[in-house]
Amino acid sequence: MTERSSHDAEQERVVVRDRRRIDPLTGEVRVPEADAAAQVADPGPGLSVEEGLDIAPDSVDDKLAHLSAQLDERIADLQRVSAEYANYRKRVDRDRDAVAVAARAQLVGQLLPVLDDLDRARAHGDLTGVFKAVADKLVATLKQVELEPFGVEGEPFDPSVHEAVAHTISSEVSGPTVSAVMRQGYRIGERVLRPAIVEVSDRDTSAEAPQLPDPVGGMSGFADTGSQTAGERDQNEQRS
Repeated sequence: MTERSSHDAEQERVVVRDRRRIDPLTGEVRVPEADAAAQVADPGPGLSVEEGLDIAPDSVDDKLAHLSAQLDERIADLQRVSAEYANYRKRVDRDRDAVAVAARAQLVGQLLPVLDDLDRARAHGDLTGVFKAVADKLVATLKQVELEPFGVEGEPFDPSVHEAVAHTISSEVSGPTVSAVMRQGYRIGERVLRPAIVEVSDRDTSAEAPQLPDPVGGMSGFADTGSQTAGERDQNEQRS
């Protein structure tokens, strides 16, 4: 009796299928499952599954070539942008360094008269004690900002960094040479804050010149002989 009741219950089970074309939850049009399966399984007479899915085998190579060309173009654009950015960074760094050097030069330029006073005090022996300690600390601090003095006796004369105010001749030099420094020059890096005031010595070439006979003296000798001959001629004329 029990087995029959369960068998009857299985036969009487009701299956409800929702065949509405509009989905009540999303509001979209439904595609029947049978139609979707038929479209995938049988895309149509003379059409393959790939063609039914809008993937033509004949156009795969063309699409790959097109995608490869686009990839090469994007890579070239990326390389160009990278090069432009690298040049931009170099230009910004160079401009930043130039601004920093200009700022240091403006500040240090106002301290150059103080350094001149320290050099004069050192030359006269007045730079001693606490005053010397403060002066040495100031010079060390200025060296940290790349301040460099130049202008030393014996170095070749360079008109771009030296200002000549005196000139001498010497046989001990082979060319224009700084023989005395009246005021040191200073620079920061390649930027010259002020030139060095110096005395320049040139090589004495007079001793190397060959001794030539004096043409004037020679001519004067001939003139004297000629005049003496003329005088003798006058005396002979008077006697006759």
